[in-house]
Formats: sequence, C-alpha cells, structure tokens
Amino acid sequence: MAQKATIYKVELSVADMDRHYYETHNLTVAKHPSETDERLMVRILAFALNAHEHLEFTRGLSTDDEPDIWQKSLGGEHELWVMLGLPDEKLIRQSCGKANQVIVYCYGGRTAEVWWGKIQNSTTRFDNLQVINFSKQDTSELGSQARRLMKIQVNIQGGDVMASCDDSIVYMTPVKWKGADRSA
Repeated sequence: MAQKATIYKVELSVADMDRHYYETHNLTVAKHPSETDERLMVRILAFALNAHEHLEFTRGLSTDDEPDIWQKSLGGEHELWVMLGLPDEKLIRQSCGKANQVIVYCYGGRTAEVWWGKIQNSTTRFDNLQVINFSKQDTSELGSQARRLMKIQVNIQGGDVMASCDDSIVYMTPVKWKGADRSA
C-alpha cells in the first residue's frame, strides 16, 4: 500500500524588509513520503523568500510538470516558478520557457557545488533564471526544526535571513549563484 502525505500546519510570519512585505500566511503543507524534513523546511523558506498573496505550493514531488511553488497571474500565466534541489538542465530550460521568472533554491553542500559546476555554462542564456544556494549546515539546522504544527517567523534584510521556530533561531545568508538582484 502506498504511503500517504503527512500534513503540516504552519503559521508563517514574513517580515521582508528588502521587498517591504509583511504578512502572516496560514499554510497547510503536505510532506511527500519521500521528502525529508530538510527539504520540507527549505520549501517553506522558499515560500517565505517569495511570499505573495498569489504564491502557492503545488503537488511538487508527485508531478513532473509542476515546480514546488508557483505564482500565477489572474489570467493564469506563470509569473514565478520555484524549484528546489538540483534539477537537470532540460528541466531548467523547460521551466524558463513556461514562466516569467524561475528560481532554483539548491542545497546539499558539495553536491550542489558539483551540480552547479556542470550546468552553469548551459544556463547563461536564461535571463529569467536565478539560482540561489543554501549551505548544508543552514538547511540541516533548519530541517531539525520541523514539527507537525509550527509557528515560524522569517525576517529578511539585506539578503540575510533569520528564521525563528519556537525557541530556536537559524541565521542564513543565501548565496546567489545566478540572477539579478531582486531587492531593487
């Protein structure tokens, strides 16, 4: 019998001083049976970094033709396409053709560095692509904070991120490997 997704309830408060965005989102997040706590928390963090009233989680891991997070216009066009992990160049190319803006949040330490070294040159033609890396230490620490019921406060200023879960605080500095500065 196939395992079912585990449901997480998240109260996510975002204070993004770079974009002047301040909102609380009550999220119901389904964790795929093959998804780790680390990936789940990176997905929630990616949501916080791009928070918008039309941003939503997709079916993610259970489908090949959807990103992890997207934002659609009222007309149904893909404004933002967010992927996690280390997608192959073909998937990145297809995604850049589908959406106005594509962001890949990668993590995994040395594995992510090797991945980026292999595909970096093939992504130069995509002006609508950003690739942002999180350190292995940061995502591991963030993953250890996963709970079925969470209140998370994410503060963003000057590109630095502070995520507060219960009594723990994780400080992160995402490294932009490709893309224009979004804080303008």
